[in-house]
Amino acid sequence: MTEDAISLRIHGSSRQELRAELAAAGVELNAFAETLLEHPCFAPGPARTLTLTQRTVDELDLSAGGTLPQVIAAAQQQGFELCPPQTGPYLRLAVSSQPSAPDSVLSAGRIPRGALHVLSAPLSEDDEYPKGFYLRVVEGVSWLRGFRCDDEYRWPPEATVVLRVPQEG
Repeated sequence: MTEDAISLRIHGSSRQELRAELAAAGVELNAFAETLLEHPCFAPGPARTLTLTQRTVDELDLSAGGTLPQVIAAAQQQGFELCPPQTGPYLRLAVSSQPSAPDSVLSAGRIPRGALHVLSAPLSEDDEYPKGFYLRVVEGVSWLRGFRCDDEYRWPPEATVVLRVPQEG
């Protein structure tokens, strides 16, 4: 996802259909992504098209980084909207040209290098429940991963988030 904005169609598949599409595309999931896909918001729904863009935390005027609530607030202050929770899997299917991560570390208690975090409203206030999805390619394998963090964790300025561009009109 290197363009300034991309158009993404979310077609409202059932979670079984979505899982089959991800598997057919060779996308790997971690346990947190599996948990998120079980959420009721992944019931079949109407198709819709979103316009998405990406920004680093620094580009959201958080040069020293920020917590998830601060990142969300900064994005909204710049006029961006949060992505619907369903965005992550469809974006993973749509983005085939994501560069491989500079390291193969999958879980280190920090924002993974080379990841695109899809910024959406958390589905639960529970810090043990995943807060959202991120996309990453590790050693040529496309991943859709869920992540957890609490409201104290500071995202570094170089972390990249995917945001929804408001529709005109």
